[in-house]
Amino acid sequence: MPWSNILEVVMLICFAAAWPASIHRSWASRTRKGKSLAFMLIIVVGYLAGIAKVLVSHTAIYMLIPYTLNTTLVLCDLALYYRNYRIDNGLPVPF
Repeated sequence: MPWSNILEVVMLICFAAAWPASIHRSWASRTRKGKSLAFMLIIVVGYLAGIAKVLVSHTAIYMLIPYTLNTTLVLCDLALYYRNYRIDNGLPVPF
């Protein structure tokens, strides 16, 4: 495994470590205040670009694991953003 891939995996693991705290905050606070939809969408696009890079380059397929994990975590936070948006506006919550 090249050093560049090792360092990329470490970076993605560090990012992944931060998302559960953000998800917990979104779940517990029941508000979207303090969250940025644009920021989360930009992060998802970045992770999807990382996944596309791995698929296009046909090398280091194991890199799909941290990219997919991080994308899933951000999508969970986005789902909670949607739930909290509905709570903030007094609309029925689907979950």
